[in-house]
Amino acid sequence: MANPLLAIWFQLIGRNDDREVSRPGRYAAAASAAQASATVFLVMRRMRAPLIVLIVIFAITVLGLTLIPGQDEQGRPWNMGFFDAFYIMSYTASTIGFGEIPYPFTYNQRMWLTISIYVTVVGWAYAIGSLLALVQDRAFRQALALQHFRRKVARLREPFLLLAGYGRTGDLLGHWLDALGRRFVVLDSDEDQINRLELGSYYADVPALVADARDPGCLGVAGLAHPSCEAVVALTDDEETNLAVVMAAALLRPGLPVIAHTTSRVLAARMRAFGHPTVVNPFDCFSEHLRISLKAPAAYQLMTWLESGPGAELPPRGEPPMEGAWVVCGYGRLGREVTAELRAGGSRVTPIDPRVSADEDAAVVVADGSDPSVLARADLVHAVGFVAGTDSDTTNLSLVAAARRANPALFVAARQNRSASASLFAAMNVDVLLVPADVIAREVYAQLSTPLLWRFLREMPQMGDAWAAALLDRLTGLCGTNLPTMWKVRLSPKEAPALRDRLASGQLRLADLLRSPHDRDEPLQAVALIVQRGEECFLAPDGDFVLSGEDEVLFAGWYAARRWLDTTLVVDAVREYVLTGRRVPESWIWRKLTRTSA
Repeated sequence: MANPLLAIWFQLIGRNDDREVSRPGRYAAAASAAQASATVFLVMRRMRAPLIVLIVIFAITVLGLTLIPGQDEQGRPWNMGFFDAFYIMSYTASTIGFGEIPYPFTYNQRMWLTISIYVTVVGWAYAIGSLLALVQDRAFRQALALQHFRRKVARLREPFLLLAGYGRTGDLLGHWLDALGRRFVVLDSDEDQINRLELGSYYADVPALVADARDPGCLGVAGLAHPSCEAVVALTDDEETNLAVVMAAALLRPGLPVIAHTTSRVLAARMRAFGHPTVVNPFDCFSEHLRISLKAPAAYQLMTWLESGPGAELPPRGEPPMEGAWVVCGYGRLGREVTAELRAGGSRVTPIDPRVSADEDAAVVVADGSDPSVLARADLVHAVGFVAGTDSDTTNLSLVAAARRANPALFVAARQNRSASASLFAAMNVDVLLVPADVIAREVYAQLSTPLLWRFLREMPQMGDAWAAALLDRLTGLCGTNLPTMWKVRLSPKEAPALRDRLASGQLRLADLLRSPHDRDEPLQAVALIVQRGEECFLAPDGDFVLSGEDEVLFAGWYAARRWLDTTLVVDAVREYVLTGRRVPESWIWRKLTRTSA
């Protein structure tokens, strides 16, 4: 850091003690802040020569006006002062031209002023040209954007998330988080992605910066060391960059929750070597979802609905095939995961891939899956399911078309790699569609929206398909087919002060709590998805479930039901009416009047 002013700034920022952030995190934040504050020094360095030229021109022209004698009204010699000379040169050089003051100029003064006009025009042209070149300079615009971004992040006071990467996944996740009222900050090395973000319709302002997320300084200026940063999410297409983000977060901000995307088991193991990050592999998730959709279609329908973000429409329930053989085209990372999952479930699987040697798996058919003779060799006619899992959308579409020609009754699963192909896959009407970006966004959303939802989704498949179908009927009967609002309630003395005595007595039933404050005979449009009591959890408890103090409950329902339930938790009079039906005066005045009349 050669600039002494930058060094002083670094020292001042570095002395700022924040107990919630580690020393390396403060160091990174200080370095990034000093880097962001270098804009003024860049302007001074680039404009140094034009400013010196203007100063010299003004100094010489002003000095000349003071030395060249003029005449007053009586014809006596008169010398202009420095202030008058500077004032005249100011309005002359700026082409305003007020006139010759305080006395008409002599020919010598007019000659000098004429020369001064041409010289100052050249100086101003040089300075303005340099300023325009500076404004168009990429380094200056980046420094200006960095400084503006740093100020916006520093002013954040509510909790926010740091998103590294804004592709299709970041776009989906950002809109879902924005609908929940969650703030987030975005870093992406692609300028087009940041421009798309700035054109997006968000309720809150989203600070975004074109920067390399592998640079710890960029992560620092994006709020990694900010006390309000509650999690880091690495969603870039470069998995090495995601690894670098996990490493930086673990070393500079230990204990901060980190979620990263990768499709490599080797990189996943390297990520887990740094703290305890949550690694999302879309192929693993798809394999698990495919298994659930085959064994429990209602549970899969409920899972995909709850992971689809606020207001999502209830997806249709699939009709899985009976037990039988499967054909998997594409034996890459996805194909191997799906094959292993299907074989673990007892199905016979025939993988097809022209680029894989049969030595790796004796059952692999090394050929082009779109060839009808190859599909006949794989006995597709007697198969019950088909998976098109290559990394090419055109290949997958052609594979699906060829498979359906050979066996129209197939249960088809396909992989969509590009968002532009969404309309083509929708026209093919496949039974299960893998869009890696959507799978990652749903997994991350389930973890970030509330930890209780994440636990519910992990525990729910074990409850059985009939249980999931009954819960779906309860949800749709109360809230309709659009995904309702989900919120968490902690029954603690701080968050539910009106229920303190009832919880202590052990007499508070869930059905009694979910009554309308306007008419207690009407139930609230809400369903309790999960109740967590310490390490124990209860999924979708019925109305007779007895609540206890410090229970955490995840509700799904209308927003109005959330507002009414919050009123019951904190207002004693509302609680008394909801639980007992007895109306109690709420304000001090009404209590005094009621006591007096009694």
